[in-house]
Amino acid sequence: MPDINIPEDTYDIIIVGGGPGGLTAGLYAARADMKVLLLEGNAQASQITMTDMIENYPGIPEISGFELNDTFKKQAISFGLDIRPEQVSRINREEQGNVEGWEIITDNDVYRTLSVIVSAGAAWSRLGVPGEQEFVGRGISYCATCDAPFYRDREVAVIGGGDTAVEEAIYLTKFASKVTIIHRRDRLRATAILQQRAFANEKITFAWDSTVEEILGEGGVTGVRIRNVKTPDRHEELPVDGVFIFVGLVPNTAFIKGIVNLNEDGYIITDGDMKTSAGGIFACGDCISKSLRQVVTACGDGATAAHSASLHVDELRGQAY
Repeated sequence: MPDINIPEDTYDIIIVGGGPGGLTAGLYAARADMKVLLLEGNAQASQITMTDMIENYPGIPEISGFELNDTFKKQAISFGLDIRPEQVSRINREEQGNVEGWEIITDNDVYRTLSVIVSAGAAWSRLGVPGEQEFVGRGISYCATCDAPFYRDREVAVIGGGDTAVEEAIYLTKFASKVTIIHRRDRLRATAILQQRAFANEKITFAWDSTVEEILGEGGVTGVRIRNVKTPDRHEELPVDGVFIFVGLVPNTAFIKGIVNLNEDGYIITDGDMKTSAGGIFACGDCISKSLRQVVTACGDGATAAHSASLHVDELRGQAY
């Protein structure tokens, strides 16, 4: 068998991004005795850390998102996973010795690896309306868990109708005196149990068939101007002190565009083994194209990605059998 001549500082697997998918991948890869590094980007917080309470993770009836993620991290570290708080800016194909590998460029270093697992997650979409950018941090938030205590006994609006919007609206009622859910349809998209809880909560009201045209304020948010989609000439100003926006996600995949295939929304396309279109690059979690984005599915993705990456590394090192 020929000498493959891989430099000693080359990692077997580098994981880009933390969260449930990345940390599970790290746990499985480290446990498989891979030389693995997880680069936990500091530009975006994982969605799980901004979730107040998780009640559908198997075996754990109720736990905060931050606590569950911290448990994942501690377990992965116990198996030897190296985690560093560095933001990846670019990935380049580069031979490692005489085998194909990858170069990972971060905000303060350069790493080399035989394989990559992308678990970069996704960020909240913006509405793109007047006043939104101006009042971020001064009445506009994308995280109720982070900012709800600032709105004790005040009125707020939640934009969106999916699971996250309704979950966050319910959480906000612990602090706010009134929460108005503004949704562009005449029914919510959230799961039935969340809808039941929202409808039963006396602090929650609804502005149906409505979109936000402008966020109003002077120095801070004072209200929103909404338009009825079924009666376009019908406008209304809703006085609120805070606006929480949950209208979808944008995958954090700009750094890998042109290297792997993305779908029209920017999510990474993978097969069932979490392989991408680029040899040696795998992906998992909220940044991939799939129908369900939950903690439990991210963990499954991460375990599969780690297994596939390990097989790839074994093959490169001539150890596959």
